[in-house]
Amino acid sequence: DVQLVESGGGSVQNGGSLRLSCAASGLTLHYSIYHMAWFRQAPDKEREGVAVIDGGGTTAYADSVKGRFTLSRDNAKNTLYLQMNSLKPEDTAMYYCAARAVVGGPQKLEPRVYDYWGQGTQVTVS
Repeated sequence: DVQLVESGGGSVQNGGSLRLSCAASGLTLHYSIYHMAWFRQAPDKEREGVAVIDGGGTTAYADSVKGRFTLSRDNAKNTLYLQMNSLKPEDTAMYYCAARAVVGGPQKLEPRVYDYWGQGTQVTVS
């Protein structure tokens, strides 16, 4: 079975930093085939895309996190990272890792196109 396991969430003060990780296992294709993304969902709000990275390391970010968050991946370790700096209270949400098997397609931050999801890790900024 495919598993995406997030870690690194927690509570930080306004302006603080956190680094989220997402370890993937059980994928049927090579990890580098998958576009990997982070989404977040705050209470009573829709799930929104935060950042996405393709197998070659090209990234795209939501406008709300550009310049503050950095997405990276280690294909040898099947692991995705999200470095979050200058955190704001509005970044408070459950953060989810997602995977999508794509060959040559564009990066997308639409939840409906992702095949696999993790259980989430909570980030609280106060």
